[in-house]
Amino acid sequence: MYLTKNTFVQKIAIISDIHGNLPALNAVIHDIKTVFQADFIYCLGDLTDGAPWNNEVVDTIRALQIPTVMGNHDERIAFNYEVLSLKKHNLEEQQARLKTINQTKNTISELNKAFLSELVPDIRLNFGSVSCLLVHGGSGNNEEYIYEYTDDELFKRLFKQEDVNIIVAGHTHLSFIKYTDSDNDGQRNLFVNAGSVGRTKEMNGAKAVYLWLTIDELQNKVEPVLRKIDYNIGETISGIRNSEVPDFYADLLSKRIKQNQCGD
Repeated sequence: MYLTKNTFVQKIAIISDIHGNLPALNAVIHDIKTVFQADFIYCLGDLTDGAPWNNEVVDTIRALQIPTVMGNHDERIAFNYEVLSLKKHNLEEQQARLKTINQTKNTISELNKAFLSELVPDIRLNFGSVSCLLVHGGSGNNEEYIYEYTDDELFKRLFKQEDVNIIVAGHTHLSFIKYTDSDNDGQRNLFVNAGSVGRTKEMNGAKAVYLWLTIDELQNKVEPVLRKIDYNIGETISGIRNSEVPDFYADLLSKRIKQNQCGD
């Protein structure tokens, strides 16, 4: 925790969807400490699956005492849930997903498995008159996908149901900032997807993505910034290829590098 000089301005870093990518997580933590100098750090879950450092990632989150929401991958590992195929995945991704989840189940330590089992479904924060809800996917459903183009009526219902000003989610690996009208005159609600630290799906995505959220309690102002930073992605690709994690996930990261070089 890092305190700012102005106690009325709160600087909050929110990370999500690390997926076993320790080089990306280390780069983000360094950026939070040295550049943003956050007062608080929160995590929206999915610590595991997709890169070989599942225990190391959980160890880091535990050591830094970062409050964390339970992602769908965390839940599956913690309670040994069956891996069900998703229609959106082709056969190659279905097979890779099954293999990487089973690899995590076989290698996660009992201490880290217990930690995952105790994660919370959501986190609520209050800073003056600003209220914030942190979730992994949707409210009450860590497998719900909410995108920037999702029907506005869903956002309106969600804010009315939860009675907050800000909702921050992850899960989709696609970051965005979206303002919606509020029932209160002159106010707008803010929905942010914090993106993915370890496995972004963004087209220029050879980077780790997370959220800077600055809240001025006196002026009732909120400034969201999606932070996208470089990390040693080559180390991650090499780590995957030299592990039991399917090369499918290394290939995804390699594809992001090529897209980035092409300016797509």
